[in-house]
Amino acid sequence: MKQQSTRSILLGAAFLMATSAIGPGFLTQTTHFTDQLAASFGFVILISIFIDIGAQLNIWRIIAISERPAQDIANRLLPGLGIVLSILIVAGGLAFNIGNIAGAGLGTNVLFGVSPEMGALFSGIVAVAVFLVREAGKVMDRFAQIAGFTMIALTIFVMFSANPPVGEAVTKTFVPETIDFLAIITLVGGTVGGYITFAGGHRLLDAGVKGKESLGHVTKSSVSAIGIASIMRIFLFLATLGVVSSGIALDPSNPPASVFQAAAGNVGYKIFGIIMWAAAVTSVVGAAYTSVSFIRSFSKTIDRNHKWFIVGFIVVSTAVFATVGKPVKVLILVGSLNGLILPIALSVMLIAAYKTKIVGDYKHPLWLTIFGAVIVVAMSYMGIMSLIEGLPQLF
Repeated sequence: MKQQSTRSILLGAAFLMATSAIGPGFLTQTTHFTDQLAASFGFVILISIFIDIGAQLNIWRIIAISERPAQDIANRLLPGLGIVLSILIVAGGLAFNIGNIAGAGLGTNVLFGVSPEMGALFSGIVAVAVFLVREAGKVMDRFAQIAGFTMIALTIFVMFSANPPVGEAVTKTFVPETIDFLAIITLVGGTVGGYITFAGGHRLLDAGVKGKESLGHVTKSSVSAIGIASIMRIFLFLATLGVVSSGIALDPSNPPASVFQAAAGNVGYKIFGIIMWAAAVTSVVGAAYTSVSFIRSFSKTIDRNHKWFIVGFIVVSTAVFATVGKPVKVLILVGSLNGLILPIALSVMLIAAYKTKIVGDYKHPLWLTIFGAVIVVAMSYMGIMSLIEGLPQLF
């Protein structure tokens, strides 16, 4: 594999994972918690970055060294476990994709004044088009890169317009006034929860980046992915902090939109529309690709026609939002289940790392195992709490 081609694949996988994480929920979470915690939210971001890296390094390395997708690793560990994991991923991916389509509709509504439903339909067509071209993998990588760079550049512009108290932000990132553990878990779930952490890992596998000789590349790509998502989070945090510090109250119904509008007026509001649309559509692409990657190995028919299954996944997500307008109550439960996917998947990977029938003579670093185990315990607790809170809303 040529060096330039390898670099492009590694960057593409990193951006696919990062832009999958940077969706409508990412924008809302960041502005909401900054509004609540002010400069101390910097500490939450710092801790969540370390946890994100620990989770992602473990998962991507085991996928690469085993040369198998996560569901096949799970099935080799315990027959049927891969099917359970795939059901969770696909159900959670579909639920969040409906939310992503809704976010894309909101973005086009801000930009062009069309109804969210019409905007969602247009956005669904754009996402489908990515997978209908001959070199779909390369187009997906490039689409994620361009969208990612655009979102970061526009957010930097708005951040400078907001004139945030950078000194205070730096100080309280290391010496916070308050520590909010719920915010930390929420950010981790929004960055590497559900299908998101597998997006880049499966993309590298799909592109042939696997085996012991590729571990250096895999490590670099996985850390880069977290870095890209974190850069976006930091700039959005600073932009919001600038607005909040000036005494402006955010609109609780749409916190990120009010940040951009307060910082840069009508231009800022339009910039929000571009960022919301780009964040949503790239998340649609990432969710569809990753969800289908979890069922490809179960059937030769699905594997041969995986592009059409991805297209179908996007079409169903778009149709549900366009016809229903809002996800049904059952999606609340599915969303809560999504919080359990990371600890289940990470547990599987950590156990698999010590099974010679899966990883051969590979020795997994002890510090990564311990780091991963701590993440499993913390995320399991919060995932169960989220599920308990979600169940009553179904009745």
